[in-house]
Amino acid sequence: MPREHVQSGRKLKHQKSKEWTRKSKIVTASVVWFGRRTATMEESEMDLCAVVQGLWDHDVNRLQPGRDYSISLQGRAGDAVTTNDDNDTAHSPLFLFVNEEIFQRETFLAFISLLDNYESDTGEPEVVTPEEIAENHRFLDAVMDTAVMKIAHKYLAERKLSPTDTEEFKRQLYHIWFELYARKGSSRPDSSGFEHVFVGETRGGHTVIGFHNWIQLYLQERLGHIDYRGYSLDADSPEPDENKHMLSLQFSWKSGMKPKGSIFMGVSPEFELAMYTLCFLSSRHERLRVSFSLYEVDIVCHHHNHTHIGTTYPVLIRYRST
Repeated sequence: MPREHVQSGRKLKHQKSKEWTRKSKIVTASVVWFGRRTATMEESEMDLCAVVQGLWDHDVNRLQPGRDYSISLQGRAGDAVTTNDDNDTAHSPLFLFVNEEIFQRETFLAFISLLDNYESDTGEPEVVTPEEIAENHRFLDAVMDTAVMKIAHKYLAERKLSPTDTEEFKRQLYHIWFELYARKGSSRPDSSGFEHVFVGETRGGHTVIGFHNWIQLYLQERLGHIDYRGYSLDADSPEPDENKHMLSLQFSWKSGMKPKGSIFMGVSPEFELAMYTLCFLSSRHERLRVSFSLYEVDIVCHHHNHTHIGTTYPVLIRYRST
């Protein structure tokens, strides 16, 4: 799908909307695997971190800051909660440059083709076309061909958290990420884990929820739908770095505000899907700490009805010494 067709999270031939809550609680350590139940296992932090390091080491499609893309952090964001606030400390776009030739790689192409399958506004059930289903499957096929997802699959299958068969594992991924479900306040399926995490949603037209992906952020900023308002920094957070692969930020999207969001920068779609799937299936906890490369990170992961991704995103704890 050509990039110029990627619009503000919407296919104009459909009217779709969603409603979201981030208050789903984990009450069991089990996951549904095509009608069967299999108990998750407590794995040591060292064991899981070794696998995550393997994902990082094999992410050959990851962009390099300063070479493949560059950003301008500008000022620290304030406490704005609406788009009308004047406390905008960034007067220029976040992205200065991205080598869009990389978007021609198979997993990037397949990922970008999914971004216009959703309407951001909440309230109406989703309508999914056969074309969109085919696009979902093409993305999973592309991701499954990467070393990154093969590492995650091997780890999960060895611990009986996922089926060994590749096609069955793809069906598990589809269930986790693309199967529709009803968010709080809706009686009909109106959302999915993929939409919330990678595309983003709006609640009441004023609040952005989800939206934890750098590719969508870049494409929406290029289209003029994103107003970057500065980086976010907590009292105990490390200072942001334009040459690192993590960023907390504030931005507005269309008429909604994201007071604070956290994303990986420059990583491939397969890395994020593998990382989040690994953490979702490996732990009953809503925060899972992992260490890899230069980063110590909490992966926040909320389950929806114990079988779907509700939301998931990274929180940088500290930079590790090399």
